[in-house]
Amino acid sequence: MKQLAKLGLLLMIGVSMLASAGLFGNSKGWKEEVQLHDGRVLVIERHFNLGGFPTLDAREHRLLDETITFTLPESKQKVVWKTEFDDRVAEPNSVGPLLLDIVDGVPYLATSPAGCIAFNKWKRPNPPYILFKYVNAAWQQITMDEFPAILERANLMNMPASSQLKPYYDVAAVKAKLADGRIAAYAKTIMRVSTPGDGGPATNCGEMIRVKDGWEGTGFFSGQPSKVACLKYCERKEVSAQDCPCDRLFKGK
Repeated sequence: MKQLAKLGLLLMIGVSMLASAGLFGNSKGWKEEVQLHDGRVLVIERHFNLGGFPTLDAREHRLLDETITFTLPESKQKVVWKTEFDDRVAEPNSVGPLLLDIVDGVPYLATSPAGCIAFNKWKRPNPPYILFKYVNAAWQQITMDEFPAILERANLMNMPASSQLKPYYDVAAVKAKLADGRIAAYAKTIMRVSTPGDGGPATNCGEMIRVKDGWEGTGFFSGQPSKVACLKYCERKEVSAQDCPCDRLFKGK
C-alpha cells in the first residue's frame, strides 16, 4: 500500500510538472528567442489555451486563444498580446503572429488571418496581414504604410505539434522551423503590395458572407434565380443590408 501511495504521488507530481510546462492538459507553453532587425535577441513567452478535439480523428486540440508576453529591453515594461480563435462570432479575431520587432523602443507585430473565415472577418486583406503597433500601453491596428519598412522577415514560428513541443527554442531552432518548405511565402517575408496569385488566402479563400448560423460562400447568393430571390435569401439568413452581396452580384441583371 505504501508503494502504491508513493507511485500515485510520483504520478501526480509528474502530471503537475507537465501541466505547468504547458505540455499536458488544455494548454501549451514555451519560451522562444526572437531575433530583432538590429541583431538583438528578445526572449518571449508563448501560451496557448486549448479546447476539445475538432474532429474524431484529430490529433491536436482546438485552439482557443494565444498569448505572447515579453519585457521591453529599455523600459522593462511588460507587454502582452492576445488573440482568440472563435469562428462562431462575427468580430474579427483568429490571427497568427508572424513577426515581432522593436523599432525606436516601440513594439510592432505582423499577423495573418488564421483560416478562411478569419480572412473574411478581416475584410480579405491583400497583402494578407493585420498589423499592430504598441502605443500607450495598448495594441493599435495600423496600415502597411505605418509598418516600418525595415521589418521584412518573419521571426516567429508556428505552434509545434504536441509530440515535438520543447520548453525553449533558441534563434537557430526558430530559423529552422521557418525554413520549412510547407510555409507559404507570404508567411516568411512581409509583402508590401497586393499579390493575388501568391498562394496565400487571397488565392485560396473564396469570399464568405456572415449569416445567422455561421458563414456561407457567395455561391449560395449568386445561385438564386433573381436579385429579388437573393434579397429574400439575405433576409432569411439574417444578413445585414451592408453585408448582403445581392446588389453587386446581380448588377446589370
